[in-house]
Amino acid sequence: MRGRNTTTPNTKIKLFFVDAAFLAMTTFAVNANAQFSQQDQLELKAPLEPLRRSITVIQIFDELLAHNALRSATLLDYTALRTYQVVDLKGKVHAEEVGRMEYRAPDQKTFVVTSEKGSGLVRRLALSPLIASEIQTTAGKEHHDSAISPANYTLDPLGEQQVGPYHCFVVRATPKRKDKYLFEGKVWIDVEDYAVVRIEGRPAKKLSFWIERADFVRQYQKIDSFWLPQKDMTFVQVRLYGKKALTIDHQNYTVNRSVASTGALERTQSY
Repeated sequence: MRGRNTTTPNTKIKLFFVDAAFLAMTTFAVNANAQFSQQDQLELKAPLEPLRRSITVIQIFDELLAHNALRSATLLDYTALRTYQVVDLKGKVHAEEVGRMEYRAPDQKTFVVTSEKGSGLVRRLALSPLIASEIQTTAGKEHHDSAISPANYTLDPLGEQQVGPYHCFVVRATPKRKDKYLFEGKVWIDVEDYAVVRIEGRPAKKLSFWIERADFVRQYQKIDSFWLPQKDMTFVQVRLYGKKALTIDHQNYTVNRSVASTGALERTQSY
């Protein structure tokens, strides 16, 4: 008897979103007009300029790794409003989940849902596993070496470009191995802080049978002295399902609240 594909439709949907969701989470996806407006907001308008002569790839790597180490040492906590949406290209929102993500160094994240709408099935099989995976990865239960480092990538300088208020070095990132938790694409790095401002790319390895193509953009913003995610957009071509999109908005950050609270308490006690 010829072998049959026994994967159920629900499982196919889950596989699609769980595979696609890594793009928004490791590097590091909606009303029709609103979706294209969001996409336009992430397009770069400024021209690419020549790279200054004094910059080398080694320097970019060294400064980038030093920035990441400093961030890990000084970012003690944050809260942010997260909005997750799964949409099609006609603008239909299939599912939405809104809530507050709270992080406490070094390895704790919690997510509290404040509102939901759309398909309960898509939320249960797609958005909930995505959020749970991020929390588990932060806690060290799922380790994937996806850092932009010499062990994982070769960088080729392309020039300099303005990304909103930030002036950036632009490099092409080529992964050193076929790994679905790595990407191939371009990275924009702030010329002052050597922090990642933007990433555009696609997985270094095909995600699954169901994902024919996946492209993502992640944009960062500077909150106080920290660079934190601002928006993720992931567009995925799914076999039999067509093109779908996952967007994640990160807003209303409060950073290092525990430090501010401790300082206020110490000042109060000193009076």
